[in-house]
Amino acid sequence: MIPAAYVALRRGDEVLLLLRANTGYMDGYWAVPAGHVEHGESVLDAARREVREEVGVEIAADDLVPLTAMHRTGGNGLAIDERVDFFFTAARWTGEPRLMEPGKAAGLDWFSLDKLPDPVVPHEARVLAGLRDGSIPPVIAHGFG
Repeated sequence: MIPAAYVALRRGDEVLLLLRANTGYMDGYWAVPAGHVEHGESVLDAARREVREEVGVEIAADDLVPLTAMHRTGGNGLAIDERVDFFFTAARWTGEPRLMEPGKAAGLDWFSLDKLPDPVVPHEARVLAGLRDGSIPPVIAHGFG
C-alpha cells in the first residue's frame, strides 16, 4: 500500500485548493496539498513537507489536526492503486500560501466549503463534504464494492 498525507489549510469556512496540471493524475481537478510519504518519513513530516513544497508555508507539527484516514482502492487489483491516505487540517501556519510548483499546478485559491469548484478530486471531495457537514468518520473505505 502507498501512504499519502493530505492537508486542508483552513481560513474560517474556506479551504485552500490547487488546480492540478501536468502530473498525469487528475489534471484539471482541484485538490488540497498532498503527496506520498517518502521512505523513512513519518506521515506528519510528509504532511508538513508537502505543504511547504506545494504552497510555501510552514506548519508546526502541533498545528496539524488529524481529520480522517482513508483506505482507498482503484478496484483494479494493481498494487499502485491500493492506498492509505491520512487527512489533516490546519488553521495556523507561517508564511503566505503561494503556488510553488507551477509545473504541477495551474492555480491556487481559497474556496468556501459550501462553494467548492468543479471538479474536485473525488476522494478528496468526499472528505471535504464531511468536513463541511461535520459528519466525517475517523476511518473511510473508498472504492470498495
